[in-house]
Amino acid sequence: MARTTKRTTRTKSAKAAGGRGRTRPLRGLLAPLRRWALRGVFGLVAFVIVWVAAYAVIPVPTTPYMIAERVRLGQIERDWVPIEEISVHLQRAAVAGEDANFCLHWGFDMAAIRAAIEAGAARGGSTISQQTVKNAFLWHGRSWLRKALEAAITPVMELFWSKRRVLEVYLNVAEFGPGVFGAEAAARHHFGVSAAELTEAQAARLAAVLPAPQARSASSPSDFVLRRASAIRDGAATIRADGRDACFAN
Repeated sequence: MARTTKRTTRTKSAKAAGGRGRTRPLRGLLAPLRRWALRGVFGLVAFVIVWVAAYAVIPVPTTPYMIAERVRLGQIERDWVPIEEISVHLQRAAVAGEDANFCLHWGFDMAAIRAAIEAGAARGGSTISQQTVKNAFLWHGRSWLRKALEAAITPVMELFWSKRRVLEVYLNVAEFGPGVFGAEAAARHHFGVSAAELTEAQAARLAAVLPAPQARSASSPSDFVLRRASAIRDGAATIRADGRDACFAN
């Protein structure tokens, strides 16, 4: 009996040693994969940071959505201009229509997000900062991956960019009609004037087509667009009066 017990113990020990022997090569293979995966993640993060930092000072040359629309339509209208050449009426109108607390938050308007959650799918809570990240760096369409990337990049952008720069990029990459990107192209396409020459009424109508430029028109406005433009003009006057335009209208 004693000899049988010893043989059984030796057999178990041999099996355990064999199992450990098979595990070591597997660990040896996985370790380099983990190192390369970590390097890939760090490399991607570094690339995004450099990309965001670069756009803090250079005009955005194009965007994934612009490329997709150029392929779909054959051509697009687009002409980058500095914020000094964009009517302050359009600056205020865009903020009033899309993100009235733009100057007060750090990229996310928590009150708007809570209201959006309470309202379900009936409304959105994206700020101009979030929309700028989506328009400049990501793709359009609803997906958890895009929303996650948007949420990760937005505070990085807010760290490197001034609020005035965020609004400048937003107004240069936003779509104001099918294939019509940016304030300058929109002003000329819809009203035959430069972005600097936009009146309050024209600016409000351009802002009223956001965020659905494929379905709305600033130059041939529906009753809905006219009502929304009127509300935006009132909102622009309000943010001017209470100083919520201080971070860009100077």
